[in-house]
Amino acid sequence: MKAVLCKEFGPPETLVVEDIATPTAGKGEVVLQVHAAAVNFPDVLIIENKYQFKPPLPFAPGGEVAGVVKEVGEGVKNLKVGDRVIGSCGHGGYVEELAIHEASCIPVPDEMDLETASALVLTYGTSHYALKDRAALKPGEKLLVMGAAGGVGLAAVELGKAMGAHVIAAASTQDKLDVCVEHGADATLLYPSGEMDRDAQRAFSEQIKELTGGQGADVIYDPVGGTYAEPALRAINWEGRYLVIGFASGPIPSIPLNLALLKSCQIVGVFWGAFTARDPKGNSENLGELMAMFKDGTIRPHISARYPLEQAADALNLMASRQVKGKVILTTGLGA
Repeated sequence: MKAVLCKEFGPPETLVVEDIATPTAGKGEVVLQVHAAAVNFPDVLIIENKYQFKPPLPFAPGGEVAGVVKEVGEGVKNLKVGDRVIGSCGHGGYVEELAIHEASCIPVPDEMDLETASALVLTYGTSHYALKDRAALKPGEKLLVMGAAGGVGLAAVELGKAMGAHVIAAASTQDKLDVCVEHGADATLLYPSGEMDRDAQRAFSEQIKELTGGQGADVIYDPVGGTYAEPALRAINWEGRYLVIGFASGPIPSIPLNLALLKSCQIVGVFWGAFTARDPKGNSENLGELMAMFKDGTIRPHISARYPLEQAADALNLMASRQVKGKVILTTGLGA
């Protein structure tokens, strides 16, 4: 079977596509025929040896897939051959077939195709956990979503709207903001791409304050980091919650802690992957809520591009350059 492999750490161009042995199902495992694999920002980080988890070389990137159960191992109780599932694997998903533990699989509703299924769990799971469990977002609050056209950002826009918030989407281009409006954003904020100087940072803070009636945002959802973080925090409301999702712009910002004191606000970390391991019951409940939202049309993953497995490097470069709107997926050609 074909697999996209990281044999040396580096940019996407260092990846290779090779034929490797087809996996077999171990105890408690199933083998999936992978129909689609999502491309996520952690996939960019993991091949550059910049992610929290560092698998030994060689490995396939790809943390979430959707496919059909081909083989069932000893002790598997809840899955059978032919079942359609989402697989959360952390890494290893850029392959045609994947051995994965039964506990890491989620049944795909009949209403959902497998391409959509591959694009759902990581982004919506992260954003749902952030807004519901970490921020306790309330109806009527003002939610600022930075990097709002990306995968987790667009999920936060939809979920924030569903939770009754007034959603302000911030992104670097007008076409990205247009997608955010299509997914429910109430207001938009265009900021410059790349590094911002002090004047641009001050202007950014003032824009946020203007869009929130001078009060500041109650909740700030930040997957971007870099020079955007401090001016956003300066525009937070009294007792606001600043959600640290990630650092897509590259640099990890150093925040003056007096800002938290002056606003009596919270700077809240969001590590969804660790949450799923520490509180599987809570994660299962959250996933159930997400599936219900999909069924009633509240959320709809936006897939802006599809690439064949062999073009994984092109897809990852699109992600690394922050040109993705919603999700990009890889397809194996095994069906829908």
